[in-house]
Amino acid sequence: MYDIVQDRIRNKVAKCCEKSGIYRVQYSVWLGDLNRTQCKELRSIIADLINPDQDKVYIFPMCREDFNSCILLGQAFDKALITDELKALLM
Repeated sequence: MYDIVQDRIRNKVAKCCEKSGIYRVQYSVWLGDLNRTQCKELRSIIADLINPDQDKVYIFPMCREDFNSCILLGQAFDKALITDELKALLM
């Protein structure tokens, strides 16, 4: 998840997330399955793009067991952004 001040940088980070194969579940929240190498690569690319004095990026790795125990309340995800492939991950 991120809070990035400049639109141009935020859009670049979003493109990197898409290219890495993770899914947007809220406008600034992404979810997906990356191995350690993929996660390090994405982290490095994003670190080079953002302004560390203004922007915030949070990466929360979790194992499948922890992911499966997540609890979602209310409108947890933006339904317009969720793909069928992501829905399969969540079921």
